[in-house]
Amino acid sequence: MQGQTGSQAKESNVDVLIIGAGPTGFMLAVWFSRLGINARIIDKSSDKVQAGQADGLHPRMMEIIDSFGFVHRPLTECTIGFEACYYEPDANGQLHKVDRRAEGIPGISRYNGSVIHQGRIEQWFIDAIDGFSKGTMKVERPILPDSLDIDESRIHDQTAYPVTVKVRKLAEQDAHPEQYGHRVQNGLHRQFGGEEDNRTAAADDSAYETIHAKYVLGTDGAHSWVRKQLGIVPVGETTDHVWGVLDIVPITDFPDIRKRCSIHSASEGSMMVIPREGVVVRFYIQLKGDVEYQEQPGTANSSVPAARRIDRSKITADMILERAQRIMAPYTLEPAETLWFTGYQIGQRVAPTFHKHERVFIAGDACHTHSPKAGQGMNVSMMDAHNLAWKIAHVVRGRARPSILSTYESERLQVANDLIAYDTKLSRLFSAPPGTISTDEFRKVIEQGMAFSTGCPIDYDASLLVSKPNRKTSDETFTSSLATRLFVGQRIPDHRMGGQCEGRPWWLHERLPSTGAWRILNFCGDFQSHDTLKQNVRDVGEYFVSADSFVKRYTPKETRFDSVVDNILIHACDNWAVEWNDVPEAWRPKDHRGVVDYWKVFGDMDNLQGNLNPPTNEGRTTGIYDKFGIDKDVGALVVVRPDGHVAKVTRADMEGVKELEGWFGAFMVPAN
Repeated sequence: MQGQTGSQAKESNVDVLIIGAGPTGFMLAVWFSRLGINARIIDKSSDKVQAGQADGLHPRMMEIIDSFGFVHRPLTECTIGFEACYYEPDANGQLHKVDRRAEGIPGISRYNGSVIHQGRIEQWFIDAIDGFSKGTMKVERPILPDSLDIDESRIHDQTAYPVTVKVRKLAEQDAHPEQYGHRVQNGLHRQFGGEEDNRTAAADDSAYETIHAKYVLGTDGAHSWVRKQLGIVPVGETTDHVWGVLDIVPITDFPDIRKRCSIHSASEGSMMVIPREGVVVRFYIQLKGDVEYQEQPGTANSSVPAARRIDRSKITADMILERAQRIMAPYTLEPAETLWFTGYQIGQRVAPTFHKHERVFIAGDACHTHSPKAGQGMNVSMMDAHNLAWKIAHVVRGRARPSILSTYESERLQVANDLIAYDTKLSRLFSAPPGTISTDEFRKVIEQGMAFSTGCPIDYDASLLVSKPNRKTSDETFTSSLATRLFVGQRIPDHRMGGQCEGRPWWLHERLPSTGAWRILNFCGDFQSHDTLKQNVRDVGEYFVSADSFVKRYTPKETRFDSVVDNILIHACDNWAVEWNDVPEAWRPKDHRGVVDYWKVFGDMDNLQGNLNPPTNEGRTTGIYDKFGIDKDVGALVVVRPDGHVAKVTRADMEGVKELEGWFGAFMVPAN
């Protein structure tokens, strides 16, 4: 804790205060630690998650983890999904396999969905935060917020700290989640809890601190204290469908235990099988009549209607296992080891707004709650944070106007609503009584949502930060005539390209790390074959190194030339027809020591020569120009946001550059 010493209550200032140290909070923290933002992260629990909780990383989240430089951790530790199986009863009621499919959409990303328990995922982020911050940013535990106030007279003053949060350090005995007498670790307090926020253990003044912040970000879960302080009430419903979750090391004769499986029994309900790291398997099990309800008033903090609150103390690992055994029969299932369990009541809710005065924001489960069936909870939550963090950082660092913050809610609220719609449909099918739905119907819903489940096609509407026409329908996409296969508003697809300096094949995403920089990808075409394109490259290059360049206008003198706007050239020439010195200096920049950055110039893989041309089994089916629908005789400038989404497409000439100058000028702030 920062501040004064002694018995007096402490007081401090911070640019950003994160309340809640789960995956969403860690995504914010890894951004802020990498970008050098003065941020703190607090949590009411005494330690991070050790077992259970969320466990899936979809392909887009793997790409994001890669952009922060630690994708080797999940690739080494996770179970990676490749196949999915579907089981249902035959005419005699006997369980049998009816279908087997590839998991996800092959080719949508170079990563597959991966599974491991939340504690390991959090540890990867903790290690990255520690490295980026050089050990200065740590989760402060166990700290409970007591009050939150916003000084509305100062919310438009960017030098002010208008949000005041009073917090107190808890005694260790108050910081441990209630396990309800169970011998196995469980997450019942998270699914049906919230009451622990009312802890009122006495503390002297030295346990208290008053934190003044420019921004407060609430990533404190479904029972979010921050959301309640803002008076935001989620909209939605809770059903009577109750499911159990069980993490065990199984002993079983079920043949597909190491594949993702959906099982519908004749009379005992439904189940999902999710293979986890090592020999661990997670089971999601429909609890048909196995739970008891408390017909009594709930607390003010409960997000479940008072009249139908589950008696969580009656949910046990043995009860969940027994139901799983009945669903899986005639296959047998016994635990060699039981690691974790929980139960949850299916409900879908979305907060109607994600902020207050654009000074206090909520993200993750604080914004949207749903069942874990679609494997989206942690992923969508972390992507909320991935969307918000760089925008907050831009404003705090004085690089962009606060107006960009409005795009957080407009972009992520639509994603939340789409997720709830998909989860509602999927959960009802999973929980439907046996015999009331067909496996074909169930698989159709899965397939319809498969692309969404990868996280890759998320499409942001027109805004300050996305240059395209307003959509008429939520599923309408937009491409420029200059890049007919590149969807503006979506994450830019990954694809191979050839490094000019060494002839090595690169993935595009390898050159788009999460550093907070905008990218201008200059698809300049085959400039060696067309004099007009060659002149365009010269003119654009001369502009970017000139004193009048908008890139220089927004880049502080003490920072790297590519720290705010990074220029990358991707040509369509035969790479042996291009000599290194043929490329303008704008794409051969030198640092303060005079050392050249060699990795700003790339060529289309169709034209890559030499022994390093990748074989077809690495996915080389087309070049990047064809992949994005860019004419090699015309070219295009493609602007990519710091979070990897395509923001704008325009002409690869000075007319296009001037258009970008005006576009950036609408929200960027010149450097001092």
